[in-house]
Amino acid sequence: MRHAVRAVVALCLLLTATVGCDVQARREIAAEKKATEKGPPPPERIAESCEVDGRPPRIGVVPINLQALFFNQINTGAKTVADAAGAHMQVVNGDDDSAKQADAIDNLVAGDYDAIIVDAVDTEGIKPAIRRAKAAGVPVVAVDATVDDPAVATQVGTANAEGGEQIAAELLEMSGGKGGIGVVGALNSTVQNERQKGFTDAVTAGGMKIETVVDGRNVQEQAQTAAENLLTGNPDLPYAYATGEPALIGLAAAVRSQERTDDIEVVGWDLSQQAVDGLREGWIAGVVQQNTFTFGHAAMNAAIDLACGRSAPADVPVPTQIVTPANVSDYLYYLEK
Repeated sequence: MRHAVRAVVALCLLLTATVGCDVQARREIAAEKKATEKGPPPPERIAESCEVDGRPPRIGVVPINLQALFFNQINTGAKTVADAAGAHMQVVNGDDDSAKQADAIDNLVAGDYDAIIVDAVDTEGIKPAIRRAKAAGVPVVAVDATVDDPAVATQVGTANAEGGEQIAAELLEMSGGKGGIGVVGALNSTVQNERQKGFTDAVTAGGMKIETVVDGRNVQEQAQTAAENLLTGNPDLPYAYATGEPALIGLAAAVRSQERTDDIEVVGWDLSQQAVDGLREGWIAGVVQQNTFTFGHAAMNAAIDLACGRSAPADVPVPTQIVTPANVSDYLYYLEK
């Protein structure tokens, strides 16, 4: 009889736990659905449009590439403002190539575009093209990547070195300032080099050591290969840092393929489905998330103002957030283009 009672009690406890888990899962799904449906924040303002030579202003946009969600979201934010203002927007893919970006700017100037937005692959290499645009009377707005040149009319972006320091502080607190770190970077990207330096300076000052840096060149497939080599060469590596979306996606793929999710903790930049999965499972501990849609809003507003002969701020800072396993459900709209 006692065995029967114990069995019934055990069954009841199991059913209670199962129902409890089911209720919790339903709550989490509902919260995530609500966050996704809420979508990205709307533009804080819509620039007043105008006519240029009897037509709406024409704005050219030259992103780094059209592969990463990050750049597509900047484009989406820009298009939201352009559509609301009645401006024409044309996107020309930079394809991770500074020379292609320079050609795109020259072609947009020749095509009578009234302002140009560029996210530069190489912030030094793009300067001559920006100067030529200014000389032709076409203002240029730099977004994301900081182009330090007086020919840039407006700079919209994040303090990348400070963002690196911010995620480094998270890792230092988590690790107690001990342990080696592998870095998956993009050495051809000025922006990601700034993030790498800010992070490296902070973690080394806090007592940690950068073991190895590999170059993913801002391309997912190359980043995965580089990350595979990093993990293979450092089988006991406890921590890893990725400086951008392709780097973090490549690193996540490498961690999974080598079955390292139980013995490595990862931090990095920019949400993707792969990053969200890792955050939910807990082995990705933190992601620096930039307000990509706001980048686009602010850049397009500045471009329209400039195209219409109005002034625009020289610098428009856009804040970042740290996404963690605890708050990831609040940021799922960043998975949408």
